[in-house]
Amino acid sequence: MNLVGHYVDGKRTTGESERRGDVFDPATGRRTGQVALACAADVAGAVEAAERAARDWRDASLARRTAVMFAVRELVHARRDRLAEAITAEHGKVLADAAGEVQRGLEVIEYACGIASALRGGFSENVSTEVDSYSLRQPLGVVAVISPFNFPVMVPLWFVPVAIACGNAVVLKPSEKDPSAALLLAEWFTEAGLPDGVLNVVNGDKEAVDALLDHPGVKAVSFVGSTPVARYVHQRGALAGKRVQALGGAKNHMVVLPDADLDLAADAAVNAGFGSAGERCMAISALVAVEPVADALVPRIAERMARLRTGDGRRGCDMGPLVTAAHARRVRSYVESGVSAGAVPVVDGRTVTPDGEPGGFWLGPTLFDHVRPEMSIYTDEIFGPVLSVLRVDSYDEAVELVNASPYGNGTAIFTNDGGAARRYQYEVEVGMVGVNVPIPVPMAYYSFGGWKASLFGDLHAHGADGIAFFTRGKVVTSRWLDPRHGGVNLGFPTQT
Repeated sequence: MNLVGHYVDGKRTTGESERRGDVFDPATGRRTGQVALACAADVAGAVEAAERAARDWRDASLARRTAVMFAVRELVHARRDRLAEAITAEHGKVLADAAGEVQRGLEVIEYACGIASALRGGFSENVSTEVDSYSLRQPLGVVAVISPFNFPVMVPLWFVPVAIACGNAVVLKPSEKDPSAALLLAEWFTEAGLPDGVLNVVNGDKEAVDALLDHPGVKAVSFVGSTPVARYVHQRGALAGKRVQALGGAKNHMVVLPDADLDLAADAAVNAGFGSAGERCMAISALVAVEPVADALVPRIAERMARLRTGDGRRGCDMGPLVTAAHARRVRSYVESGVSAGAVPVVDGRTVTPDGEPGGFWLGPTLFDHVRPEMSIYTDEIFGPVLSVLRVDSYDEAVELVNASPYGNGTAIFTNDGGAARRYQYEVEVGMVGVNVPIPVPMAYYSFGGWKASLFGDLHAHGADGIAFFTRGKVVTSRWLDPRHGGVNLGFPTQT
């Protein structure tokens, strides 16, 4: 039985803890290995290794850090198929989707290759007589990254390259459900020339998370996960005096206006609702149809869903299984709840015949119509292939519905009316907006993050916010006296 351990100070280790978790192939339901679950002592060892490495790495020149990032980029690009296979084997998403995840992670590595420009400060000459002021940004030291199961490569790469390029050392705790990809990344960073200890991986569960949140050597924490856990991480980390960015859950709405291209909207609803089996924080789970569009749009969506193949992600299927048996049962219970509450099941994923082994964690794509805002299939983040259609009578009612949600991660509007689109992007209380784009994940040089209960903390992931999060600003005011000047003056210094 394969044992997935940790990666500390440049080498693999199983740590001191004897606790283990099971790792499954979601497409077969079979246990394929175990993962070591770190104790507080294991976490402390990783943080100590990172602290030792950080002292030297912060002094590394920007030229050296950039060279490492370029080398990392080449290794990950050359081995992207291997990473995609590792994702599919433990998460279950289809290979094409896994490859797309790797590509989006590569974009952040490429952004980090430009760290020399991103870290430039400002300089003002002669702010007072022969006095200059300038700003600079310096690394924090050791930072922690706690990433979720749904993107075992992309989410770590949202944070790790930027943190390292800024001069920090990192302790990464991936999800214990699909831990192998993070170890591959750590080894490749080392192979690219990153000194031992600058990137460490500790696998584990809540015990490891709490140890990272409490350890005084960890200066900042980046987290992605559900809203309840994000709130917990933010509160506990902040109480420990750490800088925290905790990205939480979502209930992403797609508003379709009557003038929209309905075929484009139907394609987008299927792609954004059922890609990665709906296990995306940017998945569209609520489609808001502004009447009279619903009766024409819903059949188009159902027609496309009928052509989807659910099955093993290595067989060229469109949608894979859910990540665990427990999660599949949870999502299935929401489907049952929707039926009981009176929503109309246009397509019922419980009846799917998968192209895969019967032990897999299967649930087919599911479409509900006539969903009401009080139903749990609308209010809760299901994190599965369940799309709910809500019918409203006007644009204003649609905006009111979206803004009433406690979440504010992503949203999209489909329309051919530029004025309506411009008004929507201004009025909607959501951090990321798409206009005829169903999953508006920003490019790496912009920042990713939501509003309201979708983000705890002030700064978003990657882009300019990422640079700001992983560095501290410092302003220097200096005067080099001309030999002609001098003398004692006890008066309060003023600008002249």
